[in-house]
Amino acid sequence: MSVQFIDFTRQNEVIKSEVDAGWAAVIAKSSFIMGPQVKAFEEEFARYCGVKYALGVNSGTDALYLALSALDIGPGDEVILPTHTFIATALCVSYTGAAVKFVDVEDVTYNIDPEKLAKVVSKKTKAIIPVHLYGQMANMDQIMAVADKNGIAVVEDACQAHGAKYKGVRSGAMGKAGCFSFYPTKGLGAWGDGGAVITNDDKIKYMVEMLRDYGRTDRYSHKMKGFNSRLDTMQAVVLSAKLKHLDEWNAMRQKAAAVYAEELGRIGVAVPRQAADRDHVYQTYAIRVKNRDKVMENLKARGIPSLIHYPIPIHLQEAYLDAGYKAGDFPVAEKIAAEILSLPLFPHMTPDQVKEVVRALKESL
Repeated sequence: MSVQFIDFTRQNEVIKSEVDAGWAAVIAKSSFIMGPQVKAFEEEFARYCGVKYALGVNSGTDALYLALSALDIGPGDEVILPTHTFIATALCVSYTGAAVKFVDVEDVTYNIDPEKLAKVVSKKTKAIIPVHLYGQMANMDQIMAVADKNGIAVVEDACQAHGAKYKGVRSGAMGKAGCFSFYPTKGLGAWGDGGAVITNDDKIKYMVEMLRDYGRTDRYSHKMKGFNSRLDTMQAVVLSAKLKHLDEWNAMRQKAAAVYAEELGRIGVAVPRQAADRDHVYQTYAIRVKNRDKVMENLKARGIPSLIHYPIPIHLQEAYLDAGYKAGDFPVAEKIAAEILSLPLFPHMTPDQVKEVVRALKESL
């Protein structure tokens, strides 16, 4: 049985007719940049997330960067984030000129450890970026408590957690701003690049609107030095079509993950664990195994693809050696990075496909 790491064939079939009609409307009016479909999607996504505003941008990285810029974060400031995440979370801080301060993660959820976070806050700390990794939100109550106590802004990196909830609140809706990527493999993925900033803050909304579009207030009046970071109208059409199905597709991911958990539990593999006060939308199904590289080779030999999210913590990346960290500084993240292994998972994955992956994994182990 063939199993791809991600297969969106059936998902694309569901929305194809709506996207075809939507794209035809865009082409007919040549409204390719900031067309009315962008605003329509922004309003739909804001309602879905339970916030006042959503601003479409070029990518998840830009969403994070523009949100930090809207908070006037720059040289002399520090921003705290977990070391176990994709490097874009750190890059957006570096782009502002602020310093990155890394923190270790929880061994169970793989998200930022609030207790360790509280110990590294300083007078220079201007923001905290909790990353809702793999589809499960971080411990937002404790994170917000640290932030509120110290007068620090929280910018949620929700790029891997579209539709996830913490005590009934959607990802991205608890901090000053929430940032999303619409990269094609995400739970809500475009057919190209895209991202969004969501917020209830009028100033952040005002600033991001200008920053994403050359810093202008009208066609040739530029109030600040802005950027070209707009969500394409064609991608807004795709995202609107997909948003209608997001909860259904997340539920399908959860069902596939439940089959994985049951089957893998029988062979003693460490599977993702969901905290009691939140849900998990399984953007990535990440297990932990010893001798991972050999296991991956064995899986590949049996026709099963696998990936690593992420093999090198950011504090050990060559790009961030100037931050002054060394091996051993964040032992939990370093241990996770050595063992983590992502298995195939997508909304329309069948129980038989899951069991085929498990069979191959059992043989590989």
